[in-house]
Amino acid sequence: MEALACRKLGDPTLTAVSEENSPIEVSTNHPIPELNSPTAVRIRVKATSLNYANYLQILGKYQEKPPLPFIPGSDYSGVVDSVGPNVSNFKIGDPVCSFAALGSFAQFIVADESQLLGVPEGCDLIAAGALPVAFGTSHVALVHRARLSSGQVLLVLGAAGGVGLAAVQIGKVCGAIVIAVARGDEKVQFLKSLGLDHVVNLSNENATESVKEFLKARKLKGVDVLYDPVGGKLTKETMKLLNWGANILVIGFASGEVPVIPANIALVKNWTVHGLYWGSYKIHQPGVLEDSLRELLSWLARGLITIHISHTFSLSEADLAFSAIKDRKVIGKVMITFDDHRSVRSKL
Repeated sequence: MEALACRKLGDPTLTAVSEENSPIEVSTNHPIPELNSPTAVRIRVKATSLNYANYLQILGKYQEKPPLPFIPGSDYSGVVDSVGPNVSNFKIGDPVCSFAALGSFAQFIVADESQLLGVPEGCDLIAAGALPVAFGTSHVALVHRARLSSGQVLLVLGAAGGVGLAAVQIGKVCGAIVIAVARGDEKVQFLKSLGLDHVVNLSNENATESVKEFLKARKLKGVDVLYDPVGGKLTKETMKLLNWGANILVIGFASGEVPVIPANIALVKNWTVHGLYWGSYKIHQPGVLEDSLRELLSWLARGLITIHISHTFSLSEADLAFSAIKDRKVIGKVMITFDDHRSVRSKL
């Protein structure tokens, strides 16, 4: 089968895939994985999502460092290709989606049936492959951790990225007043098209002042939930907008800088700071992930959320896919697709 292997740590965007200096290469004769238990299912992958964590993992800068060589990739969708003798919930040909610690950048992947979710009728299979990590992260953060409720004010930083775009949509489903922060006219126009309550363009606006003006006009005291996948200076600035009793969701550090959240102010303001490493739920509370993803698939089938695919690539174009993420050219999700793939590289 065809698979993308990380053979050494480094920046996958600097050279084309499989060139001598590239940390990643496409193997065309990688062994097809065998079923490893009576309840195992082999999936022919249709689409797999690129997340910023995948890029950090190849760089060697992620919190989990698998031994080399490894096949990267986490969330995916596809069609059941083979089932073990004790599999009762799936049959060959069923559309499914799931996520793995590693291994989805390949034509086939094996998972236990307990880890798979059936893709509801009417859901696009590629979109389903983009859902687990980005939307799962935002759903667990906002619904399970922050308990976001109707009428609360939600401020989303990095709102045009994968998790950010998921967060603003989940916020609207929950009935929150949603404020989105992004950089660039194209991203801002897209966010406005979603019917959000307020959108800040960091290219020409001060985030704190813009949000203050909006809150004043709406006679709102401040922000109840801060969703932060960015970190750095922007976190420090937007903390000035938080209400007493606010929830801070620490999702990641796309800016490259880990922010300092002053404990003395958190004490006085009764803030709750939530660290959110979504993947760790698979070990500690897998039922939370399963319930979350089932609800998200239901929302997707009902049209309550939509998944915007910014770019799609083939496996041999993985360097371009990672470049799109690194250069912040993405609105929504970047996907690698198999079979009837057609590359979409506009705006790169």
